[in-house]
Amino acid sequence: MTAPERRPDAEPAAAVPELPPTPPEAGAVFGDRLPTAVRYAELLAGPGQAQGVIGPRELPRLWDRHLLNSAAVGEVLPADATVVDVGSGAGLPGIPLALARPDLIITLLEPMARRVAWLEMVVAELGLPVTVVRGRAEEREARRRCGESDVVTARAVAPMGRLVTWTLPLVRPGGILAAMKGASAQNEIERDLKSIRAAGGDDPRVVRCGVGEAATSVVLVSRSERRGPSPGAGRRAHGRKDRHRD
Repeated sequence: MTAPERRPDAEPAAAVPELPPTPPEAGAVFGDRLPTAVRYAELLAGPGQAQGVIGPRELPRLWDRHLLNSAAVGEVLPADATVVDVGSGAGLPGIPLALARPDLIITLLEPMARRVAWLEMVVAELGLPVTVVRGRAEEREARRRCGESDVVTARAVAPMGRLVTWTLPLVRPGGILAAMKGASAQNEIERDLKSIRAAGGDDPRVVRCGVGEAATSVVLVSRSERRGPSPGAGRRAHGRKDRHRD
């Protein structure tokens, strides 16, 4: 039997992006959630790239630079912590953290409507108990909806001087900001130390998380216990059920 003749005006078949192989260390990081992490990588490489939430040049380094790099932050987060991922974008680091640390209660905060739609699709597809909120960290309504958390994470969002003013109001007194930074992490602390302290940040320090190509520098800033409550502080008392209501 001959193959059916292809119409000249037919749409060409969409190319399927080739994923890099899953590295052996991913099994140790994600455990029994490794298949879900692989599915997330597929979503990033497919619809994520098509929708512009991640660039095509990032696909060869999806695992080391993005998934494992993001999950590495979990090494410094306390057990059962409430976490707000500010400027979540493609879901980094929030979704890899949810996969690697299922004890965490995670909210993804993102201002752009198309990225919010992407995040909602991914959370539903992967079956994750993660909340998605549209808004900016500096907005009163976003702060009200997120409340105060044990940890706020941020990846490539802003220099430390601006980042602390946006994010520390989302951190409960005694909680921490965990900001993923590059080689300039210590320089940013020294340059912006005055702003960090003015925003109520204590004990800024750089820690190294992860190993090999997936390693990352994380700036940890504690929120001073001396500060009064921020907008939405009462929401922490409502517990897990209320946090998953968008």
